[in-house]
Amino acid sequence: MRVLALVVMIAAAAASAAEIAPADRRSGYDFAGPETRAMQDDDTANPGMLWVAQGESLWGTKAGVVARSCADCHGNAQTSMKGVAARYPAFDVTLGRPVDLEQRINRCRIEHQQAEPFAWESPELLALTAFVANQSRGLPIAVETGGPAQPFVNRGRELFHRREGQRNLSCSQRHDDNWGKHLAGAPIPQAHPTGYPVYRLERQSLGSLQRRLRNCMIGTRAEPFDYRAPEAVALELYFTARVRGMPIGTPSVRP
Repeated sequence: MRVLALVVMIAAAAASAAEIAPADRRSGYDFAGPETRAMQDDDTANPGMLWVAQGESLWGTKAGVVARSCADCHGNAQTSMKGVAARYPAFDVTLGRPVDLEQRINRCRIEHQQAEPFAWESPELLALTAFVANQSRGLPIAVETGGPAQPFVNRGRELFHRREGQRNLSCSQRHDDNWGKHLAGAPIPQAHPTGYPVYRLERQSLGSLQRRLRNCMIGTRAEPFDYRAPEAVALELYFTARVRGMPIGTPSVRP
């Protein structure tokens, strides 16, 4: 019913609007209710901090053939990881494409710990990602969008504006053209991801940005990208490029 209502609303709207001006951009935190914002702001009440605590434990756990921990290479995460998440997704010279933070963590496991990568959306990968991102909480997002990353930003922008699925909808129609309106009683946010991994109250669990993208694609009855797909990372990069300068809030809490 929510998607049907969105179709009707978009069909009645005027022609597609321009992208949201930087001065008007707001994170999902601003669209959450006061109780949800209070929960995010209080570390003792924020359920996402349970994953951060698990990630801290994994940071010091030796793994793989070489029996090495993240801390063995990077030391104290509070200093070594400060500002790292603010730069991801980041262009990887070896691969010739951007990777997101989850992929970087798994590459470190494979290359430096000689351990099996964590499964996508596994508690371990979500926890370690949340722990690393939490070290940058409050810092401005500063992804690199020029140079070799520029074509991937452009690709993400193209995907954001592309209609797809049986409902023939684009991300921009909902989040640029109709933000602030209500769909089935819930406000439509601007799709500015400042706090992933995010704790969803409706799911009672933490989830990655790629999971959110897949759910949106399923809602338009489109074939979702596979986790780690280049298209999914390009979309991530474009999303984070739109929020450059906005503070990281990991782990954020959303309805």
